[in-house]
Amino acid sequence: MSILPQNKGLQGAAYRLWRRVGRPLTQDCLLCAASSGLDIVCAACAADLPRLQQPCCLRCARPLPGAGGEICGGCLSEPTHYDRTLAAFRYDFPLDKLVQTFKYGHRLALAAFFGEQVAALSERPSADLIVPLPLHPERLRERGFNQALELARPVSAAWRMPIAAGSCHRVRNTPAQADLPWRERIKNIHGAFHCSDDFTGKRVILVDDVMTSGASLAECARTLKLHGATEVTALVVARALPKDSG
Repeated sequence: MSILPQNKGLQGAAYRLWRRVGRPLTQDCLLCAASSGLDIVCAACAADLPRLQQPCCLRCARPLPGAGGEICGGCLSEPTHYDRTLAAFRYDFPLDKLVQTFKYGHRLALAAFFGEQVAALSERPSADLIVPLPLHPERLRERGFNQALELARPVSAAWRMPIAAGSCHRVRNTPAQADLPWRERIKNIHGAFHCSDDFTGKRVILVDDVMTSGASLAECARTLKLHGATEVTALVVARALPKDSG
């Protein structure tokens, strides 16, 4: 069966059981429904997913015109708190449907697929540890899992890099960023994170599923740097772009 909204997936205790039992031995591709063996997305559909256009701004991953420079004009005029962004895909069809199925349809096997795609990026950042963007405890109870942590697991395994899963916390349960205009998102997320560990001298990879405005990642990166981090790289599955960005 291809991905459709009617699949409500696993929730709460059922998700934890899924983690113990594991995924099925064979399955159909979520996009074309063809038998794909062990792959949740078949090789042909994976090859057709919308890869992020190059060259991109090193800091925010927006595509640059022509050969371009290394940093876009927006990041030069308003520098972000994260130092670099790496993304595998554009947040566009059908990748967007896969992400939504992962987060809201609870298809946790997609975490391994996405993590493998991100870990296979040609530029592996130099870093000391991985921090998944935290969810507020209330949101975590509702969803049953933190998508950023699930994405961080395969990256950690591929890059042999530790995950600091409990070092950063979301202390404000803010309205969903997706429901707000871009300019309101910075104000909405300010002060939402707290670090309980010392990151002095550490280079951190901050993981999330999608970067849209980048406000949540920037605020968490700001918090990490207030606690001593020297460099923060945002690592995401997909970068959402204005329609005229190509």
